[in-house]
Amino acid sequence: MTDWLLFAPVLLPVLVAGLSLTVWRKPDAQRLLGLGVLTAMLVDAVVLLVLTDRRGPLAFDVGGWPAPAGISLVIDRLSALLLTVALAVTLAVLFFAVGQGNTEGGDPVHAPFHPSYLLLTAGVCLAFLAGDLFNLFVAFELMLASSYVLINLDAGENRIRAGMTYVITSLLSSLLFLTAIGLVYAATGTVNLADLGNRMPGLPDGLQTVLSLLLLIVFGIKAAVVPLHFWLPDSYPTAPAPITAVLAALLTKVGLYAMVRTQTLLFPRTEPWMPLLIAAAVTLLVGTLGAIAQQDLNRLLSFVLVGHIGYMLFGLSLYSVTGLTGTILYAMHHIAVQAALFLIAGMVAGWGGSAKLPVLARAAPPPVILAILFLISALSLAGIPPLSGFVAKLILLQAGVEQGGAAAYVLLAAALLTSLLTLYAMAKVWRAVFAAGTERPPAVRRHGARTRLMVGAAGGTVLIGVLVAVAAEPVARVGERAAADLMEPDAYQEAVLQDRSGDLDDIGRTGERGHR
Repeated sequence: MTDWLLFAPVLLPVLVAGLSLTVWRKPDAQRLLGLGVLTAMLVDAVVLLVLTDRRGPLAFDVGGWPAPAGISLVIDRLSALLLTVALAVTLAVLFFAVGQGNTEGGDPVHAPFHPSYLLLTAGVCLAFLAGDLFNLFVAFELMLASSYVLINLDAGENRIRAGMTYVITSLLSSLLFLTAIGLVYAATGTVNLADLGNRMPGLPDGLQTVLSLLLLIVFGIKAAVVPLHFWLPDSYPTAPAPITAVLAALLTKVGLYAMVRTQTLLFPRTEPWMPLLIAAAVTLLVGTLGAIAQQDLNRLLSFVLVGHIGYMLFGLSLYSVTGLTGTILYAMHHIAVQAALFLIAGMVAGWGGSAKLPVLARAAPPPVILAILFLISALSLAGIPPLSGFVAKLILLQAGVEQGGAAAYVLLAAALLTSLLTLYAMAKVWRAVFAAGTERPPAVRRHGARTRLMVGAAGGTVLIGVLVAVAAEPVARVGERAAADLMEPDAYQEAVLQDRSGDLDDIGRTGERGHR
């Protein structure tokens, strides 16, 4: 039974995407299919989270071919936590898209939207569950193809141009990724992550460093790490709000997840790594300073997104249980908060007729409910207690203090300065958007029911972040156990590579293994 729970997040959205195409003339049926399958997947993810926290990592050999030769799907506490939050956000964003009609003008949902959205979700799930580098590559390509379709739905010249920037950059990173996979296979004879964890230490130190840096560059492009971030601010702001929200919330975190997984499992370290420390500090400052200079709400949020990737690199670069705990909690917080901010920005732009801050400053403030939702999300992003951003940043700061040393303290200073700059950027938005205005555009009043659904979906996304803060203690404990698993990956490797054992025969499936 557990093997099907593990396979469902990849299989179900692909099957339902095909079914959705067959009913493309019936948008209501497409909506019900999409919302239904994402709800089922979210329940499945919660069950998997409970199982992995109790039993340890679980693995499933697709087709019954054992690892390392076969395809393995693997879930542990880290992937289960991120999978659960990601599916909760994708469900909320889909509700928003249904309310909005998937276009800024509120037109009916395009027939390809739901299949593409489900395939994007399948790619995200596969990335979190992939047990080898090649299927991780497949996941990225699935996300690339579906996200390009979503970005260019009902696209004009500017959006197509931005989409091409996104695709060209993604194809370049894919080429580098394939090169890295080829080099890894040539050096070790395997691409299975658990098997690589055993074989990689036997390689010469110089070769390990080259492979580590190459994978770091590949996933750094996906995660928009400075200076590899140039594509993101020009790509995301042009897409409709729900698409921008789900891409900003998830695609960069998938890149970060791949970075965390490979750097801890394949290239384990016991002390901070200077290249990552530098990348974290530069990303923190450059991204947030870039946000302050923007006069477009979506571009401002895009640069804030880039800057806060630095917090997650901060924890990874320390290579400690506390640092990785902070990275995990910050990723969960950031998935929810960044999606919420982009959804709110979409509604604000619809209300004011533009995403330009000078234009919004001359319009009447949006409804109070949007102001409240924005305030909660903005304060959480800036790290104001007791919200989820404060909890994650506090753990990261604790990790930096525990580590000590000049480099760690410089990174701590960059992190604190970034929080202040983020608060300044959010205050800039608040003053322009939610302060007094003189003219009230009528567009938002055309579809009251749709607007309520959009506000409810954005509120649900904000609530996810609030729940992370409310349940901070148990979530932090699970995150700490996930971080300990990353530092001691024996359980992950045993779940994937161990022989069939007699105590698992009663489960009834030869493709399932759990860490006991």
